[in-house]
This record gives sequence, structure tokens and C-alpha cells, in this order.
Amino acid sequence: MAFTREEILRRLVAQGAAGKPVVGCGAGTGISAKMAEAGGADLIIIYNSGRYRMAGRGSLAGLLAYGDANAIVMEMGAEVLPVATKTPVLAGINGTDPFRLMPVFLRQLKEMGFSGVQNFPTVGLIDGGFRANIEATGMGYDKEVEAIHVAHEIDLFTSPYVFDADQAKAMTKAGADILVAHVGLTTAGTIGAGVSLTLDQAIERVLTIAEAGRSVRSDILVICHGGPFDEPENVGAALARMPGIAGFLGRPASNDSPRSVRSGVRSRNSSGSGWPRASSRHGRQQKLLGRGRPGVGFAGARPGLDFPIPAEDDSPEGRAVLSRSTATGGAPCAP
Repeated sequence: MAFTREEILRRLVAQGAAGKPVVGCGAGTGISAKMAEAGGADLIIIYNSGRYRMAGRGSLAGLLAYGDANAIVMEMGAEVLPVATKTPVLAGINGTDPFRLMPVFLRQLKEMGFSGVQNFPTVGLIDGGFRANIEATGMGYDKEVEAIHVAHEIDLFTSPYVFDADQAKAMTKAGADILVAHVGLTTAGTIGAGVSLTLDQAIERVLTIAEAGRSVRSDILVICHGGPFDEPENVGAALARMPGIAGFLGRPASNDSPRSVRSGVRSRNSSGSGWPRASSRHGRQQKLLGRGRPGVGFAGARPGLDFPIPAEDDSPEGRAVLSRSTATGGAPCAP
């Protein structure tokens, strides 16, 4: 079922108030979406690269001319949306697609049952002369910013990838609800990237992106993705060093569940007590929802990294998912 932007924000605000980091998980199939939901994912995102990954190919296949990314995500929606009914599902959209009237396409996604969007495929993963020519010929990152703005205007939840400070500012001005600080392809799994930033470099980039976004809007939520943020231990260690970063987004490397990401980080930081209510500001989300509770917000929070497993995760299905993940040694939603 589709969730309104207000409903999603209410859920995420509740996560922050309870000291629970946000966990988003990519899904490439209906079964991986069901596993993510059973494991307690806060957001499920589907995009064309998820289909390629489930076929044993790397994420960059989603950037190449192997298929119509926007058509593929609609096909995937027909598979995933009927089985993921308790968790908001976001669509990965190719905002630079010159053959789509983006306002029409975004309304189609909303009517289909998607709760929000994310900019993938994204030219943010491309650099050098090829990127310069993409930008020069009207198919650049600014088109992705425009698509996020249109999505915001029709009340879709927006969670764009950003790769640097300028993009963080642009997407925040466009109305993004969460910035996903992307630090490159992750290295985990059999089809992970062979090269990535070091953990120190990735942390520095995420914090730079967060600072830039908050220079535009102080209460913007920021989560991290990619590079060395792959295994639960690495995510836990990184979040402990990134004050105010609200959580983590991973893509599907297997058909397992994000429950083991939560429990893995929890075990890595068993002394954590959750995020202290360090912010004295009334966040935009609290104002929107009429909460008006001073001191509850993400912007100034420090993750204590106690990842309590939601009560609904302790179901037979959730325990089965955790057992399966442990048995296979799979990284549940490692990008």
C-alpha cells in the first residue's frame, strides 16, 4: 500500500525519538522485499540495478544501455508492491530520461502505489570527460534535481543520492526529505566494487555532505550509503563517528533481511543507549506533524547505535529470516 509523505515522516521521526537509526533496504525481487519487510526495514527501494544484481551483475549495469530503467522499475513495482504492504516502497527513477514527461511519469508511479522516489540511475556515479559531455548536452544532474522537486510538489517522499556538497545543497532546496550521502559502490558480496574510499575518507565525505545540506535547511535528514559502509561491523563503527547521521541505506546483495544489519550493529555497539535528544530545534518534520516536542530531532543527534529489533521483527517470519541470513553468511542488504 502507498504511504503518504506525512506518514513516512511520522515513522522516521518516531525512529529518531526512540533512538533507532533509519535502515533502508534495496530490493531486486518480490521475495527480497518480503525479507526486508520481515526484517524491519524502514524503507524499501527498488530500481533497475536491483534486477541486474539479482541476475548476478554489478550495479553499474543499471547505468548502461541494457534496458529502459523507468520501464523496468514499473515492472518491478508490479512484483514488489503487492507483497510489501507494511513498508513504504520507493521507486528508483532515471530523472534524466529525455523520453519521459516527468510530471506525468511521477504521477503514474504514485497512482501505482509507490510512496516516494530516489534518483537512480544517477549520473552522479559518472565522472571525467563523459560526465562533462552528459552535463553539456542537457542530461545532467540538474535534471535529477528537477525530478526530485516535481516529486516533492506532488507529495511523494524523496530520498535522493548526493555525491558532494553542491548536490546536497541543490537537493535540499528542491525539497528532499532525506539526503543519501553516496560514497561510491560498496565492496561487499560477490559482485561488489573492487575499489572504494577508505572508511576515514567516506566518513569525511558524509559529514561534509550533511553540513552542506544543513546549511540550507537545518533539520534535513542524512543517511549514508556505499563504499566501505558494507558489513554490519563497518556500518556500526562508521555511525559511531558521524554525529547526526540518521542511518544507513543498502542495496540487495542477497535475498536476506536487514534484520541482521540491525542486530549486527547492535552487537557491535552493545553499550549504546540510543540517540540523546541533543537538538534544541523544532525540526521541520515535528512542525509538519504537529508534534512540537522540543529536543526531538535528527539534526543534532548522536547515534548511540543501540539497534533494538522492532517488536514485529520477533515474529516467526523474522526469526526465520535471521536464521537464513546467518546460515548463508549473506549481507542482507549490502549494496
